Amino acid sequence: MSAVVPGGPLTPTLSPVSGGEGAKPVLASTAGGLEEGRRVQEDQASRAGRLPLPRAGEGWGEGRRVHRWTGVLIAFIAVTVLAPLLNLAVPPDSALHLSDYAVGLIAKIMCFAICALAIDLVWGYTGILSLGHGLFFALGGYAMGMYLMRQIGLDGNYQSALPDFMVFLDWKELPWHWALSDSFLATLVLIVVVPGGVAFVFGYFAFRSRIKGVYFSIITQALTFAAMLLFFRNETGFGGNNGFTDFKRIVGVPIAQPDTRMVLFVITGLTLIGCFVFARWLVATRFGRVLQAVRDAENRVMFCGYDPLWYKLAIWTLSAVICGVAGALYVPQVGIINPGEMSPAAGIEMAIWTAVGGRATLIGPIVGAFFVNGAKSWFTQAFPEVWLYFLGALFIAVTLFLPQGIVGLFRRLSSGESGSWRRVLGRLRRTAP
Repeated sequence: MSAVVPGGPLTPTLSPVSGGEGAKPVLASTAGGLEEGRRVQEDQASRAGRLPLPRAGEGWGEGRRVHRWTGVLIAFIAVTVLAPLLNLAVPPDSALHLSDYAVGLIAKIMCFAICALAIDLVWGYTGILSLGHGLFFALGGYAMGMYLMRQIGLDGNYQSALPDFMVFLDWKELPWHWALSDSFLATLVLIVVVPGGVAFVFGYFAFRSRIKGVYFSIITQALTFAAMLLFFRNETGFGGNNGFTDFKRIVGVPIAQPDTRMVLFVITGLTLIGCFVFARWLVATRFGRVLQAVRDAENRVMFCGYDPLWYKLAIWTLSAVICGVAGALYVPQVGIINPGEMSPAAGIEMAIWTAVGGRATLIGPIVGAFFVNGAKSWFTQAFPEVWLYFLGALFIAVTLFLPQGIVGLFRRLSSGESGSWRRVLGRLRRTAP
């Protein structure tokens, strides 16, 4: 079915709100009808003791725009001013000093938060659960890693223009897919084109075949696993099991210098803030509302004259590109990229970050990424043998007690509705063994 170009006075619109059991999606032909339908569904959800999924454009406080932009401003100042001062200007023996380890850890988690935000666009707002976004993250990382390997030059162990692993494998020249790896500008293009191209081709055939739900999730994991096995092979020219490491420079600047690390930290933070602001704008547009309608009632969207294929394909490809950018920022700060980054477990962890923080909130995946990975950093040092048990228990607890995640819980308790605490405690009692 071909898509109808919006613009008429009676453009059909589908309410993006789901009111739970017994509450059917409300179809509206005008903006007023959409709001009326949303009020009806919220009333139904309130009587059922539930809250609807968040509206487009809402953050912590049900549309408190001032609070939202205040948070963005605070994050901007923390990333561009506070962190550099605490790391570079404050003496290392001061209690206020931000160590190089902390800078690297926070930067790594910010990269993960970008991935979680990308997953929220396709899962929280479009209803497409992907367990294979680790592939797109790794593709962006490998594109950057190839450039960083070429930047080593003659400073490698074998003092050859070829990367060390190629010399070890007795390669005589670079393979064809390394042709543009010595150009930083070409690398930036590849970071966008490669994950986006793979996502577009895969998504087109999957969505055209109307593969949905758990079947789509399984296929994304199969794609990721196949790519991981491919990258493990030495003859592919991607370093095999060891991947790429021992980076020396980026754009001619020593990568291990504190100033370089801080510049990468700031760029990562600004990228996270930029992606959040862009995603917030996107989900509030007509395009974003159609995505939420696809999530709630795809068949009705088709009856209204829209073709869900292109909307799903567009947000799927955009999400993959965002993950690729996150992977490219991750590699120079962590110092390694290998096939393990595209393992099926990595894709599942990304979905857990989003679920723990709260789907369809945008800020929730960021909170979830910081919470889960912060806990992982502490547990793997203090109790390394119980980390995986904690992660599994956390996901089960969120599924049973916090279906809307951490942010959903805080929104629920701070919404000012009568009985919010009683409903939360009642849900805990009903689901408790």
